[in-house]
Amino acid sequence: MTVVIGVVVHAGRRAVFEEAARTLRGASPEWVVYRHEREIHELVRALLASKRVDGLLMGPVPFDECHDLIPDTLPVTLVRPGPLDLALALSRAQRDGLPVDTVSVDTFDTDVVNEVTGALGLTRAQVRTQPYQPGERTADIADRHLRAAGRDGLVITARVEVSQRLRGAVAVIDSLPVPSTVRSDLHALALRVQSQRANEFRFAAGVFLVADRPQATDMDRARIGLMNLLVNTPELADAWVENRGRRGLVVFAHKALFERVTHNWLTVPALGRAERALGLRVAAGFGIGDSARTCIALAERAAARAEAERQPSGYLIEDSGVIIGPMGREGRPVEFTYRDHDTHIEELAREVGLSPATLSRLAGIERGLAGAAISPRDLANALGITDPSGRRLIRKLGERGLVTAQGSAQTHHKGRPSRLYQLGIDQALRRLSGPGSP
Repeated sequence: MTVVIGVVVHAGRRAVFEEAARTLRGASPEWVVYRHEREIHELVRALLASKRVDGLLMGPVPFDECHDLIPDTLPVTLVRPGPLDLALALSRAQRDGLPVDTVSVDTFDTDVVNEVTGALGLTRAQVRTQPYQPGERTADIADRHLRAAGRDGLVITARVEVSQRLRGAVAVIDSLPVPSTVRSDLHALALRVQSQRANEFRFAAGVFLVADRPQATDMDRARIGLMNLLVNTPELADAWVENRGRRGLVVFAHKALFERVTHNWLTVPALGRAERALGLRVAAGFGIGDSARTCIALAERAAARAEAERQPSGYLIEDSGVIIGPMGREGRPVEFTYRDHDTHIEELAREVGLSPATLSRLAGIERGLAGAAISPRDLANALGITDPSGRRLIRKLGERGLVTAQGSAQTHHKGRPSRLYQLGIDQALRRLSGPGSP
């Protein structure tokens, strides 16, 4: 299946992006072309509503205009201006006889500006930098350029609307991305999507065991009933189910199917159905490895761990060492064994819709952060849950005012920025404790 990449680009830059996409193989671009920044949000909304898109390529400005529309699981690559783009802009200025004694540059990172201008013999006193900041108004950027460069200086801008606003008031050079830079980002994004798709279709196995074994239980009948339940589960229609011992079943499928069945490794609805329809407590184990033998071995280890729980639950073990669980029945969040909580934790947990153990663990993480912000991915790692589960948890806490957005961080030069949040659970607990509490 061909990979579809949504490319969000200004009309004035489209030719460069089209040239970059000429060598793309195994992927096709779906163009979103805008002339004014205010158009971006609606154009991207229309794209995501009408097309199956596997990834998005865009600059920082389009990302900030439409990031609320982008699903958490959709790969995004931001095209950022680099040293070559700035060097070519300065070269064009010198070719055209424009002054470079006083230069004001926007959007480029400060390190990039220092690297290029230093190599060209320009001093820091000659160059003013406005690194990209989300949410800045075009008029404000243009005003700072005029103050920094004056009427006799030079402005180098990567933003079309800033360039249009400054024309006639000061010498302006548009920093155009070179096709090789865009091509590198585009190919890297296509490879990332293809790799993610291949990872979703890795071989996986699930082992379902009848956990309760009282003397009166007919294990053969219980196993057959469990098999019928799994075979008739619509989500498992593409899976292969067969016996695994006297009281168990093994299910063969790809990773993406199990992710859908477990809602991204959060719950195992089949456990609740088995309890209601068959009166059985079932333990589920999932294994992901590089061979069928490894997958089954990991799934059996995970099922044994789930069987030790006091209620129907599931675990996932990957060959990388990742362990996720316990996964509960439908509608039940992941729970932890951390039990340092009191009546206030229990009261707040009821308000939020989380278990007291989970909220206790979050409070412990908050104390360890000592006021620092955290990304959803880092929170998920701290809790031992998946990234999508971490993002859903952040949203749930946000609905109750227990997290505050604190901007974003670019961990890697490529890829979407990570949103940062500050936890506010301790403050909520102090409010519940009353004015007399410390």
